[in-house]
Amino acid sequence: MRFWKWHALGNSYVVVERAGGAVPLDPDLARRLCDLRRGIGADGVVEVLAAEEARAEIAIWNPDGSPAEFSGNGTRIAAAWLARRDGAPAVTIGVSGRDYRATLGEDGLIAMAVGDVEVGAMETVELGEERIELTAVSVGNPHAVVRLEPRREALLRVGPRLETHARFPERTNVQLVRVDGPNEVTVAVWERGAGETSSSGSSAVAVAAAAIANGWCESPLTVRMPGGELRVEVDEENRITLVGPAEEICEGEVRL
Repeated sequence: MRFWKWHALGNSYVVVERAGGAVPLDPDLARRLCDLRRGIGADGVVEVLAAEEARAEIAIWNPDGSPAEFSGNGTRIAAAWLARRDGAPAVTIGVSGRDYRATLGEDGLIAMAVGDVEVGAMETVELGEERIELTAVSVGNPHAVVRLEPRREALLRVGPRLETHARFPERTNVQLVRVDGPNEVTVAVWERGAGETSSSGSSAVAVAAAAIANGWCESPLTVRMPGGELRVEVDEENRITLVGPAEEICEGEVRL
């Protein structure tokens, strides 16, 4: 199976193409590809289901073998992979029945139109004796945005418990947010099916949407994560654009 490994601020994905008789992925194969010791090692898999000129349909897999409805970094990586393959400055990526238009800038950054997201009202859930105030956001996948100092100790305490909380029957991604100014935040991310991660595109979008809706910040917003910075822009009609890098690490062939 031919593969390409890319990363977006340290959040890595293996790209495989279901073409030319390649084996379709299943949960076990996705886990094996992501396994650092028995496979390639990655935070997820982008499976290219079909690709034509400047357009591709993809499926995204978490490292635990579960499907992901959407990934901001994974989709941006797919866009960069396709743009390079086709020599196109702009491409469209289809994920879970929704299209995402991405443009490669002269600075090497990829600007991806995410569109509208759903932001809920602030609510409180109980984690044992701890009460956590959160904002639920849907970016095609679920998020719980918590305004809490993004220390690693807090993330490891709150992240896994909130991911599997009964409030989120399909589990959720979790973000701990510190507001640093009207246009900047610092974030720690616990990703559904992956755990602590250096960067998450959909998390950056969720944080920006929640921060603007709750009056913490305004657009454009710089989202700082352990792996680096992403930029999120929200226009007058509440349409969101995610801007950030995607870089290839290697390519090759894996025998499974």
